[in-house]
Amino acid sequence: MVGRPAALAFVLVCAAGASCYKPPPEAMTLTSGMLTIDNRTKNDWANVEIWLNTYYRMQVKSIPAGGRVQTPLDFFVAGLGQRFNRNKTQVRDLRLTARLPDGKPLEIRKEFEGDVLDAVARGAGKKR
Repeated sequence: MVGRPAALAFVLVCAAGASCYKPPPEAMTLTSGMLTIDNRTKNDWANVEIWLNTYYRMQVKSIPAGGRVQTPLDFFVAGLGQRFNRNKTQVRDLRLTARLPDGKPLEIRKEFEGDVLDAVARGAGKKR
């Protein structure tokens, strides 16, 4: 049987380990109208395309391993030349596609949580 001091030490070690854990940073982050893409992998990304709301696109020739790219959201352009207007349009979808050095495709999608209007539209705000 394990004594109380050993059990307490085990709990303290587990708690300390959990408090030190930092989840890996996201590859794509949005902050005040600026998109930051961090390639935290050991592979270069080539022929990078970033899609915003499945309609607006931006291309980057490559992002080297450990590299970073930052761009304002108004650099994203639709097929007919319309620029993304962050003051009028909410970002709902953000995807990155690229090619790895071995030719394999890479796809990263940023997950967004729904807004209040989405919850109301789905009926999540209704009381029964």
